[in-house]
Amino acid sequence: MTNTIKMMIKEVQEDVVKWRRHIHANPELSFQEFETAKFIFNELSQFSNLELTQLTPNSVIARLKGNKPGKTVALRADIDALPLQEESGVSFCSKKENVMHACGHDVHTAMLMGAAKVLSQLQDSISGEVLFIFQHAEEVPPGGAQELIQKGVLDGVDMIYGLHVWPGAPTGSIFIKPGVFCASTDNFDIKIQGKGGHGSMPQNSIDSVVIAANLVTSMQSIISRRIDPTFAPVLTVAKLQAGNSYNVIPDSAELAGTLRTHNKSIREEVPKLLEQTVNGICSAYGATAKIEWTPGYTVGINDPKACSIAKEMLENNFKEYTVQSFEHPMFGGEDFSAYLEKVSGAFLMIGVHSQDKLGDAFNVHHPKFKIDEDAMQVGVSFHVGIINHLLMNK
Repeated sequence: MTNTIKMMIKEVQEDVVKWRRHIHANPELSFQEFETAKFIFNELSQFSNLELTQLTPNSVIARLKGNKPGKTVALRADIDALPLQEESGVSFCSKKENVMHACGHDVHTAMLMGAAKVLSQLQDSISGEVLFIFQHAEEVPPGGAQELIQKGVLDGVDMIYGLHVWPGAPTGSIFIKPGVFCASTDNFDIKIQGKGGHGSMPQNSIDSVVIAANLVTSMQSIISRRIDPTFAPVLTVAKLQAGNSYNVIPDSAELAGTLRTHNKSIREEVPKLLEQTVNGICSAYGATAKIEWTPGYTVGINDPKACSIAKEMLENNFKEYTVQSFEHPMFGGEDFSAYLEKVSGAFLMIGVHSQDKLGDAFNVHHPKFKIDEDAMQVGVSFHVGIINHLLMNK
């Protein structure tokens, strides 16, 4: 990569910060990102050589065609926010009550906008096409990625890359994990139907609370005793609701939770085992149960070749950054996995924390989440660098 391109990356930093702060102050929830998409569209329309489209009213696609034929590489950023009251204390805090960019999607968007500005000025050096995907609704299944794929966003795409901020790692660090990097995310709802009664005469009831409590503990034996421990998933019961009185045994109880796994076959097996456990226990008490599953995102699997390409590019062009690997896949989910089921690609994490500037780090989805904005230059560098490596001067 030339020094000229590196200087262009540095020069766009002021714009990147400005864009990020605007988006951060004006967050929008999943499937409601209409003003955010409008802002992105209007800003990108000021750059030369970009062809802008909207496959949905709350997403933006920008295409940069090089002067020579070649492959098509896509770069993706998510743009939605979370239902959370911000407590970060930054000067550009969210203007909307109970809506906050607590997962860094404002950062992802601004970094990709910065890369679009730089690369749009380098059209003459590009062989092939660059597709900038500003995607809606990453946070809520079925997710914006799947919707855009159904509308043809990946048609003709040869490779795709995405980035995510990591507040637990320092600015200047980049993490690449070949193979499985994140989990599938399926949710379940269970309704237990028993028989209500007076708290003083439990023998005349079928106590849904006792059954629910039994289920919470027994369901964990599915993981500890019926699944190979080398493939152990996470099964979490996050809700248990029943009754509203001191002395009335409720006739029903509800449980809800999530299944996270890195293995596709385990993802299919656990629901069957859970159904056996739930129905068996309820039957023993004389109760019945209804189980509903809501499919989430699939297992995220990075292409090792795409990871190797990214690692090589970073080590050759940005020696000031530290390139590392995840020790273990995350149990968090990411709808970028939908893209990776269709084309080769990789999803990377970048460190965005500075102890000196920010003090203690707060993880994503925390009301005090914030980043070192200098880290955004790392993201712009990656986006521009991977296109330079794959499509420029060929």
